[in-house]
Amino acid sequence: MNMLANLAVGLLESSSIAKGIEAADAMCKMASVKLAKTATIARGKYLILITGPVGEVESSLRAGKEMLGKALVDEVLIRNVATQVVESLDKRRPVDHLGAVGIVETKEAIATVLAADAAAKAASVHVLEVKMVVGGGKGYFTVCGEVGDVRTAVAAAVRALRADQIVSHVVIPQADPQLVGSIGK
Repeated sequence: MNMLANLAVGLLESSSIAKGIEAADAMCKMASVKLAKTATIARGKYLILITGPVGEVESSLRAGKEMLGKALVDEVLIRNVATQVVESLDKRRPVDHLGAVGIVETKEAIATVLAADAAAKAASVHVLEVKMVVGGGKGYFTVCGEVGDVRTAVAAAVRALRADQIVSHVVIPQADPQLVGSIGK
C-alpha cells in the first residue's frame, strides 16, 4: 500500500456546466492545486478533479463549493490518496499477468475514485485503471493480483460506498490470459 503523503484529491460535481467551469477557475485561483481533470458527464453535469497538498486542496474545494452554491451535486476529499489511484486515472497501468481480477462499477464518477482508493489501501493489488466517466455517467475500476488480495480490495471498495452508488462488482479468481489484451495493457 503506497500512499502519497500529504497529497490529496478533491472532486466536485456540478449540475451546471457553466457554473462548473466558473468553479474550476475559482478553485485554481484560490490555492496551489493541479486541475487534473474536468469533464462534462451524463445528464449535463460537470466534474472537477484537483490534486495537491491537503491544505491547498481543502481551500480550493471550499472556493469551488462556494462558487457552485445550489449547483453542487456531490463532493469528496481523499487525503493521502493511494499512489496507484492517481497514476491510473483514466489510463491503464500495464501488467503482464493478471491472476485474479476485480471490477467495481459505480453510478457516478466520484464514487469510482473513492472506491478505488479504498481498494488500493486495503490490499496488495495492482490498480489497472480508474475510469471515471463512461456511458451514462457511470465509472469503474479494475484491480488484479492474488485472489485473496483482490477479494479484500473489492470488499473494501464496496464498504466505502453506499449501496445505491454501486452498479456491480465482481471478482474473477483466475482470469483468462486473453483478458490481458483488453484490461491489462
